[in-house]
Amino acid sequence: MSVKEHREQAEQSLTVAILTVSDTRTLENDLGGNLIQSLLEQAGHQISERRIVKDQSHAIRMASTQLLEAPGVDALLVTGGTGLAARDQTTEAIEGLYDARIPGYGELFRMLSYQEIGAAAMLSRASGGRHGQQVVLTMPGSPAGVQLAMEKLIIPELPHLVHHAGK
Repeated sequence: MSVKEHREQAEQSLTVAILTVSDTRTLENDLGGNLIQSLLEQAGHQISERRIVKDQSHAIRMASTQLLEAPGVDALLVTGGTGLAARDQTTEAIEGLYDARIPGYGELFRMLSYQEIGAAAMLSRASGGRHGQQVVLTMPGSPAGVQLAMEKLIIPELPHLVHHAGK
């Protein structure tokens, strides 16, 4: 079956949870989380819940697990804490939830980011994986990083990813 046929079979309206990892953001000033929500809704997806959690591994893991356990959630999108700083805990906390990695997501994100910001793109540890039959994708906290990930990778491919994760 072709990629086109797989995409056509995929559910086009998904239920997605959003988690922002930040020590300083609130729902009012979370530009990255707001952008994720707006772009998902414009694409016809539903938001099950949106949370902000401190950049602490245990807190990230607990919130992610709770969001993924909610009934009907197809995917979890996580923004923030994916850099190289010692404070950035998202990658380690989230990757422990993966049953299978989606290495192409992070690779493509860094490639596209390289085209915009050059070699600094290697500092990103954006990653993706499958958790049971759900998809989990992480991205930077900056609005520019969120926009790149959402518009170039996530919005175009999320239904297809979720379709395959559920098989």
